[in-house]
Amino acid sequence: MLDRNAENSSLHPNPDLVSDLLMGMRLYGMEYNRTQISPPFGLRFPTIEGRAQFHFVGRGPVFLRGPGDALHPLDTGDAVLLPRGGEHSLLSDAEMKCHCITQFQPKTLCRNVNEIMACSNEKDHTSDALIFSGCMEFDLGSMHPLVALMPDVMLVNTLLKRYPEILPILDAMEREAKEDRAGFAGILARLADVVSAFIVRAWVECGCGGSSGWVAALRDPRLGRVIAALHRDPGRNWTVAELAGQMGSSRSVFADRFQAVTGMTPVRYLTELRMRLAAQWISREGMAIETAAQRLGYGSQAAFSRAFKRVIGKPPGAVRTLTSPRPHPVATVHEAAPAPQTP
Repeated sequence: MLDRNAENSSLHPNPDLVSDLLMGMRLYGMEYNRTQISPPFGLRFPTIEGRAQFHFVGRGPVFLRGPGDALHPLDTGDAVLLPRGGEHSLLSDAEMKCHCITQFQPKTLCRNVNEIMACSNEKDHTSDALIFSGCMEFDLGSMHPLVALMPDVMLVNTLLKRYPEILPILDAMEREAKEDRAGFAGILARLADVVSAFIVRAWVECGCGGSSGWVAALRDPRLGRVIAALHRDPGRNWTVAELAGQMGSSRSVFADRFQAVTGMTPVRYLTELRMRLAAQWISREGMAIETAAQRLGYGSQAAFSRAFKRVIGKPPGAVRTLTSPRPHPVATVHEAAPAPQTP
């Protein structure tokens, strides 16, 4: 996931800019499951459009078969984030047949946290796998272009040498997953959010996997200043001359450099940034369309609506109906069929 050889700081995004932009990152846990299951087993997780998926192994080992059929061994204490979700499986053996997770009947532990028990009849369950999973709404806000650049599977064990401070969080998750202490389900859910955010931040700080294009602007100190200014004040009536001044160059040099690195003109970049923010404010925060238009520098709601539909593909009023108030469960298994017998 990370390029450990890229030690030259010039290869990495500007840390101050990264900090500014990551402030807009949000991970909303929609539903969590603590699963205890006796081997042999295979659990399939279906694609849920627009959702990330997180798994922590409280007791392993297990195998993750990710999107694209790649196989990843996971041991006790390992965590993994699939930023775009996608169909994947957790298996006790690489060749196991899978049951969809929605076939199992859960028990509610607390709000948005369920428990799935699929154990053998044996008294000793020390060989059972313990897995804590989270289905998340992953919102990078103004950094949304990064989501498409992320790998399908982001493993926390690739971070441990560079970021040893994450180890105590993983240790805490392991303890909470194994012990039925008061409030453990809610604590696990919050720690899952923290670990997921840590994985994303580490990927960005370590160069975004060598991605080019938009990320190159974060690595360019002069262009980085322009990007930071746009993100800090998207509603300002920016001119190309003002943006060139932020970079410290002529208008023509700035415009050519900006388009060469980001693949779009400064005006288009600003418009797309504004519309992504507007979509977030309207659909997730319930902001009035007129308020969003004014905050983003539009003199009329009609002009704002035309720009919104051009970028987002639907009018502003349509996105309000796409999401219901958080938190709410997705991929719910409450109405699933009874749990199948463990193979």
